[in-house]
Amino acid sequence: MPPMRKPWTCLLAALAGLAFAGAADAQRLPVVGQGPVGAVLGDVRGDLGAATRDVAGDLRTAEGDLADLSQARLDSLRALVRANPHALDLDAHGQAIVRGEVMAIDPAPDALERALRAGFSVLRESALEPLGLKLVILAPPDGVAAREGLRRLRKLDPGGQYDVDHIYAPSGGAAGPSASAGEPAGPKAGGAVVGMLDSGVDAGHAALAGEIAVQQGFAPGGVVPAAHGTAVASLIAGRGPKLAAAAPGARLVVADVYGSGPTGGSAEAIARALAFMAQQKVRVINISLVGPANLTVQAAVRASIAHGEMIVAPVGNDGPAAPPLYPASYPGVIAVTGVDGRGRPLPEAGRALHVDFAAAGADVLAAQPGGGYGRVRGTSFAAPIVAGRLALLLKGETAPSRALAELAGGARSAHGDRWLGRGVVSAGGLRAAD
Repeated sequence: MPPMRKPWTCLLAALAGLAFAGAADAQRLPVVGQGPVGAVLGDVRGDLGAATRDVAGDLRTAEGDLADLSQARLDSLRALVRANPHALDLDAHGQAIVRGEVMAIDPAPDALERALRAGFSVLRESALEPLGLKLVILAPPDGVAAREGLRRLRKLDPGGQYDVDHIYAPSGGAAGPSASAGEPAGPKAGGAVVGMLDSGVDAGHAALAGEIAVQQGFAPGGVVPAAHGTAVASLIAGRGPKLAAAAPGARLVVADVYGSGPTGGSAEAIARALAFMAQQKVRVINISLVGPANLTVQAAVRASIAHGEMIVAPVGNDGPAAPPLYPASYPGVIAVTGVDGRGRPLPEAGRALHVDFAAAGADVLAAQPGGGYGRVRGTSFAAPIVAGRLALLLKGETAPSRALAELAGGARSAHGDRWLGRGVVSAGGLRAAD
């Protein structure tokens, strides 16, 4: 359908979640920071309003349009790299990475010494307690790109774990006008605690007043309240007559992995934030971000799950034919897809290596920075529903396996659709565990 190509190219990039410019206007995308990318994505915002009017129906009109989703996300990431050549680069597969850095996970002392003799230098080290991991960030020799540095390190130490520092993006965007949802009301989900790895959250928003237990930054710029994180927080714990939050009044522990710089959303920031969640003894963690497989993120996710945390993540919006995205596709992560108002999978929803649950991901009302509300769309906004319900079921000494079984028992049947996992979870209708 040629007439749709140009606006849909813009829209697909937006829905893929690359929104790094920091606007709070509900006509814009939920964004995760500020910087020069705002200019790069200006034309995306210009086309967004018209292009989103019939998003569900139009996305299903042609298989080719769905196939464009994954490429649109990558194209947007590459635009981010072009806008920030001093800070970002591309890996061997065209994925966005932090320039000039290679990560070593728990490197052996002799392997590290060989790397130093080969011209690498140590930029910094991070002890990820209590996950029991150590990250050493290495700079390749002068004039050597990170992707080539990675190749050399793996050759020097074939048994070691090395990777570049990939950039992860949010998994959803705005798809409707702002609205007023009135003042907060309704009972609180006393005792429930949910962790978030996202952008910063507008803690002063009326729907979230008193719900933020702590916010800490893990990227340059510290905590920067932005639309994506604020929307996700409101879907977990927001209180208001029109909000369908999963656990209204739950306490939120927020790790801002974006801050204000172009390297926000890095694998290193995600790993450090997961260690922080373990320190805070958070049992359920929502990560509404997507990106490629990365050994640092994989190691941190594995260690976090072994420590007892339950990690919830969206499958992404790259379309059903796209390769699986992470962290949702890692073993043990609770992978969530999105459904529309009729309970059908969103046409743009990805296909993770496994799907555990589904939740509403279309035309969802969420809080926006500055006190407003807007409609959001994408699997980013389905995952927090599942995370919030799990947190309610995990109160007290409830075992994770029991919480998952109870969540599945209260979910709406998937009617044989394996892409909906164990069923569709609604924001209400479950009781908290005793």
